[in-house]
Amino acid sequence: MKKLCAFTVAFLFLKFSVILCRTQLTEPNCFWRIKNSEDNDGDLQNDCGFILYTFKGRIEENFYNELLNFINFRIPARKYEFFLVMFFAIDEINKNPYLLSNMSLLFSIIFGMCEDTLGIVDEAYSQSNKGLAFTNFICGIEPTCDVQLTGPFWTTSLKLAIYSKAPKLFFGPFNPNLNDHVQFPYVHQVASKDMCLSHGMASLMLHFKWTWIGLAISDDDQGTQFLSDLKEEMQRHGICLAFVNMIPENMQIYMTRAKIYDKQIMTSSAKVVVIYGKINSTLEVSFRRWGNLGARRIWITTSQWDVITNVKDFNLDFFHGTVTFAHHHSDIAEFRNFMQTINTSKYPVNISQSMLGWNNFNCSISKNNSKMDYFTFNNPLEWLARHKFDMALSEEGYNLYNAVYAVAHTYHELILQQVEKMEEPKGVFLDCQRVSSLLKTRVFTNPVGELVNMNHRENQCIEYDIFIIWNFPQGLGLKVKIGSYFPYFTQNQQLHISEDLEWATGGTLPQVPSSMCSMTCTAGFRKIHQKETADCCFDCVQCPENEVSNDTDMEQCVRCPDDSYTNLEQTQCLQRTVSFLAYEDPLGMVLGCMALSFSAITILVLVTFVKYKDTPIVKANNRILSYILLISLVFCFLCPFLFIGHPNQATCILQQTTFGVFFTVAISTVLAKTITVVTAFKLTTPGRKIRKRMIKVATNFLLPICTLIQFVLCGIWLVTSPPFIDRDIQSEHGKVIIICNKGSIIAFYFVLGYLGSLALGSFTVAFLARNLPDRFNEAKFLTFSMLVFYSVWITFLPVYHSTRGKVMIVVEVFSILASSAGLLGCIFVPKCYVLLVRPDLNFLQK
Repeated sequence: MKKLCAFTVAFLFLKFSVILCRTQLTEPNCFWRIKNSEDNDGDLQNDCGFILYTFKGRIEENFYNELLNFINFRIPARKYEFFLVMFFAIDEINKNPYLLSNMSLLFSIIFGMCEDTLGIVDEAYSQSNKGLAFTNFICGIEPTCDVQLTGPFWTTSLKLAIYSKAPKLFFGPFNPNLNDHVQFPYVHQVASKDMCLSHGMASLMLHFKWTWIGLAISDDDQGTQFLSDLKEEMQRHGICLAFVNMIPENMQIYMTRAKIYDKQIMTSSAKVVVIYGKINSTLEVSFRRWGNLGARRIWITTSQWDVITNVKDFNLDFFHGTVTFAHHHSDIAEFRNFMQTINTSKYPVNISQSMLGWNNFNCSISKNNSKMDYFTFNNPLEWLARHKFDMALSEEGYNLYNAVYAVAHTYHELILQQVEKMEEPKGVFLDCQRVSSLLKTRVFTNPVGELVNMNHRENQCIEYDIFIIWNFPQGLGLKVKIGSYFPYFTQNQQLHISEDLEWATGGTLPQVPSSMCSMTCTAGFRKIHQKETADCCFDCVQCPENEVSNDTDMEQCVRCPDDSYTNLEQTQCLQRTVSFLAYEDPLGMVLGCMALSFSAITILVLVTFVKYKDTPIVKANNRILSYILLISLVFCFLCPFLFIGHPNQATCILQQTTFGVFFTVAISTVLAKTITVVTAFKLTTPGRKIRKRMIKVATNFLLPICTLIQFVLCGIWLVTSPPFIDRDIQSEHGKVIIICNKGSIIAFYFVLGYLGSLALGSFTVAFLARNLPDRFNEAKFLTFSMLVFYSVWITFLPVYHSTRGKVMIVVEVFSILASSAGLLGCIFVPKCYVLLVRPDLNFLQK
């Protein structure tokens, strides 16, 4: 009682969760199915076989009732569908005046079929009974070439084909073992070969972004071929196999490996598993074991795997079930009417038993009913009685329907040939080869308007309907059509998954679970494949600097153009803003003001020196050199204006050459001054003439020679590798800085090195003359000024190389200003102090 209540409560949840089939796809789209709990899975092991023959005249109303009662035959629940299809198709053909006119089509059951098939057939065709040939069950009729219909399992048809030459038409799934026309010339198949099944399954995986797939297949030739085809399609679409379980057909071998297969399924991260192979095999045993172990997977398979499993838990999860690919076929509306109005006195059918057997029926109960009626698991008969029965044919049932018509058209053609030969049409055919040849080449349109071509069924790509199936307790199942696959459409239109399915509560489809070895790399990241793993297993790493990826699972990042930069997520390139050391920038403004101020101060000092040109302190140490030094310092202070503002080719060339030349003039002047001080005191013999001549030489030739050397160095620099306009995209995020590239960094260091050598010479000479006795000896000031110069430029080198962008320019400009200010302050400030503040000190001692 508690269990029943639990089921009732569970279905109340299902009542508000069940899917309504409001799609644009061909009806029917949604089916409930119920399997009687008293029935068992033994019915799955059975095969069915029928013999079709013609009879001149009309048959009795109760012919089939008397026939089945005579042989004491009970229709198994699982085979009700096949008998209903046979009754319906033959009744439809016999009512057709244009097909088998004046003849009636009948069928009988092949001995032992539809019950314990394999056992009876093996016994009938054993070595001891090798002489038996059951080609027709009805006694008293000489052996003829009536066509046999067998299915849905190929093993029985194979056994019959070995011992009997009667034409056989197999209505089960296409099997290559029966396709050997040399070994089995009288065996034909109604179903088409699954030529495009692997592509359809791969398309479905690609649609739902399932890239990590498990595979369980029968270890036979058909499974091996399917594995090859599927692997090729999966590799083409970038889908990987997590594992491949080749299930052996031998039960003893299987049992030794069963736990290995179970562990692989249960521990694998693959949430989607493809099942391919025949049922009634060790593969089906595995499938049921995995269900009992609670393996919640998405099973992708073919329609024959629409099987009932013993489900213990109750859980409606949209994408945890069996997704089946079924050959598309049209709905047979007349069959539905036949079922609703069946004459049970004419046909031995218990419709209630059929409904309680394994059958599908439409769950779209009413067009104006938006929700299911109340239903509990203990009253299926009451629920079914209140609704119209609407049976949906299985794929094998539809194949059987076409098989009956194929045989009818074959018989019709044979009768026409008899008439043409002026023979009396008796409906008896003795030439099995002729019957088989005509059956193989039949092309006709069945009553639902579908073209059936019996020739080369192994080379036809057909459409598929895609269903999802859930199994619930007590044999209740739900089967919903979710899409279709059209192999002849263009590639992006072959797979159609319906987006119109809605929940009864008004919600949309739930989130489709993922089946991936690695999580998707989002935009801004790229994949790095792991060693010795499948291509679908990878790590995600962020794109390198200034590279982007704007899609998921990118193999490589794309570098942004130089005028663009990446956003923080590195998903897109943004346009950089142009930047340079402008006068409007605070640093540019400060440096510009400093340069102007120092230039003005230097000019004032020069004016002061000109004004007091005849005073001793100005005349000491060569006033002409003082004037040259002050003028060169003015230009040194003005050099920073070449570094500020938007660079162009002219300013880039002038920046370094102007700086180098004017600083060379300044340092050369200091060197000349120091030489003047030394010669003034050291060269005392042979008199003042020699001292004056030495001072004059130092003044007239040293300065031009030193400057000329710097000009030569700058000229070589400009000829070999001149400075040019460059773009710095590394220094500031989101900005491209326009700078002057020095061209040859070696030439730049040669210029600095030459200045350093001049400064070193000036420092050495001045240091030696620092203690010479003279009231106006400026050797000490020159020594200190060179110390400042050296300090600035030695500090400049490491700082300059540790900065980038505009800061690098600021460092160079500041070094120019600092070193120039050091020369100005150390040499001329003491003299200006004497000239302007202490004029009493500006006289010569006697």
